[in-house]
Amino acid sequence: MSHTPTSTTPSGNASSAGQQDKKPSLTGVRIKQRKGQAKATAKFEPEAFRDALLLHLALIPTPYTTDSLVSKLVQAGSTLEFLKYYEQLFEVLFVGGLLQPGGSYLDDKRSPIYILKDDSEDDGTWGKNVGVKGMIEVLKKVIQRYKYLQKPLEDNFLPDLLGYLPKWNEDHRQKLAEAIALLVIDLQISSKFMVSLTKEHVVKDNIGLNFFTSFAKYYLSKPSTSIDQFSSIVRRSGLKDIINLFPLQMRDKSHLDQHFKKEGLQSIVDWYNKLALGEVKEETIQSVERMVNDEDSNEQIIESIKSQQAEKPVPEADLVDWIWQGLMRTVDMTARADQIDAFVVQHVTKYAPILEPFCNTAKAQVNLINSVQIYCHTDTRIIKSFVQILKIFYNADVVSDQAIIYWHQKGAKPNGKQHFLKATEALVKFLEEQDSDDEE
Repeated sequence: MSHTPTSTTPSGNASSAGQQDKKPSLTGVRIKQRKGQAKATAKFEPEAFRDALLLHLALIPTPYTTDSLVSKLVQAGSTLEFLKYYEQLFEVLFVGGLLQPGGSYLDDKRSPIYILKDDSEDDGTWGKNVGVKGMIEVLKKVIQRYKYLQKPLEDNFLPDLLGYLPKWNEDHRQKLAEAIALLVIDLQISSKFMVSLTKEHVVKDNIGLNFFTSFAKYYLSKPSTSIDQFSSIVRRSGLKDIINLFPLQMRDKSHLDQHFKKEGLQSIVDWYNKLALGEVKEETIQSVERMVNDEDSNEQIIESIKSQQAEKPVPEADLVDWIWQGLMRTVDMTARADQIDAFVVQHVTKYAPILEPFCNTAKAQVNLINSVQIYCHTDTRIIKSFVQILKIFYNADVVSDQAIIYWHQKGAKPNGKQHFLKATEALVKFLEEQDSDDEE
């Protein structure tokens, strides 16, 4: 059977492929654009959105109620693109109109009701429950309905809005502080907005500091909040140190204490002191550890600690605990179990003189004994070293006989208390007899 040869020239293949790939077309048929594609290519018209939103709000019967406002805004969300125009939506709800770069109003068009509206402008159309609290309740319910609005509110809108604080008067700033405090409490919004308070033009004239103070007052005045929760939101905000809210020439602890005490916020002073103490603690422990590892002399280590104490004074009772922790971080605990006791005793004997200049009070001495008690209780391999360490401290004038006796009678920590009291009975008895002989 014979076959007719087929042409395999390149031009023949191209021609054949072109005929096969050719698609049929419909003349005069309009192809409908996909909805997502249409949205992506649609013009951005913030003023048109604002006008449409104001039209919805104008249809609400007066006096306004939170329910009527929520109902109308939720209805508007079904036809208006809230996510695309979230910035304009929040501008209308917070400041009543559109803002241009720099924080000034774009034009004179205003919402009939908004968070920063002056109370004096109430012409009887506001309901009893509408005000800052009422508007936040409205905003909360709208965001619960359109959950996609919360992230742009906390990530973009509020941080940008607080950059405009110098544009507004004190009354408006107070309203905004109250509004944001309520949003943080009721809606658990992120506290990223706080970073904007450290911008140079906001720090100027104490504007950022006063806003933070107002926010703190509103937040802490609620029964459901605490200073620990406040501490947590400040930490998560990215605000490294609230002292940066103060103008440069006032950026020190004395001004911070004076300001918050004057404003009746002693809890913030106490919280900040505790925070600062924690930072000094870690600095001290790491510094002692580093100097011991570098084989600095006891005298050099003492001078370094004294310099730090002059710059950042802390109570001796805390300081001796931190020095102890720093010293004990440098003990080689990888030795054989039967050798660790001897290593610890040798180490403490060598470095005990470092503690002596900072144990000037009975409280510091008792606190040091408790630090040793907790340390020995935590690592049971060295629990037998406790009495020996006390003897070293006593002989090196680090702790007095009275401090040891007081600790034994009523100052011991609960950590392994009965064991340590029993272990030190003989030492305490000896010290008491010595005291008795001295008195005679």
